[in-house]
Amino acid sequence: MSHFLDAPHDPRDPNPWQALYLDQSTPLPEPVKRAWLTDSASPSRQYLLPLVRPLARLLIIVIQLCKIVLPKNWAASKLLHRILVWGLKGFVSPEANWLILRHFHLGAQIIEFVARNAPVEVPLSPLKPADIDALEDELFLKHDLNLFNFVIRLNQALQASDQTLAPVNPVDFSMISEPPLALADMPQGRLNGIDLQTAIEIFTPVYQLFLTDNDFWRAANSLQLDETMGVYAATILNTPQHLLLLNNKHPLVPLSTLRAGHRLVLHGLSTEMLHCLLSRLRAEQELAQAGEQG
Repeated sequence: MSHFLDAPHDPRDPNPWQALYLDQSTPLPEPVKRAWLTDSASPSRQYLLPLVRPLARLLIIVIQLCKIVLPKNWAASKLLHRILVWGLKGFVSPEANWLILRHFHLGAQIIEFVARNAPVEVPLSPLKPADIDALEDELFLKHDLNLFNFVIRLNQALQASDQTLAPVNPVDFSMISEPPLALADMPQGRLNGIDLQTAIEIFTPVYQLFLTDNDFWRAANSLQLDETMGVYAATILNTPQHLLLLNNKHPLVPLSTLRAGHRLVLHGLSTEMLHCLLSRLRAEQELAQAGEQG
């Protein structure tokens, strides 16, 4: 259990993690919030992240300069994913690994939610890795491709049929569920202590090095589609207030890749919160339907 869960409240020295855990203003499932804050409160984030972040951003600049002389299409995606899996399994905390694997499942469910409630048919390629080893199949790269391809295909189909997204009643929540992933199944070796934010900062320049400039730029700017997917979901639900906690906007203003690591963390948190909202709405719908049948 995290140290802040049962810590006594000292008004003269309140625990900030306890305050964030007890606060209910951000929609997150309790196990996710506990894992997120446990990871955020780790010594790795407190002491290692401030050292890693400036070095990682400096590396991004150096690699960008090196790419000027490298062949334009030079890339080693398969090697990249083997390195990422090795790093995740050997050094990253159980909470961080769990949250990373959850993200693929949640992202796939949110895309399917929009597709199922759209007035047109859109082909999907869901990514739902069962474990860390499954990520070796270039899933990080495919995750970014899936998102852009979905936005393109959805809007092409809407324009071709002269339709738009609109509020739906009843909304189809059938695809929204908790991923079949257990925190206890994540690697828990002696060296598995690097928190999520530090791991992402370390992996970002590695990601840049082994991908083409185009792939890395697209990956960084896919984060700004949080706003786009949020607008899609809010339109279907007719609830614009669900956009309040989005931070990776505006999609029409590409940002520097230097802050890609920090924005990736925001992307993960935004996905978790949107999925939590959809899960709550599904539960409310099922309760209402059970009441009508009763």
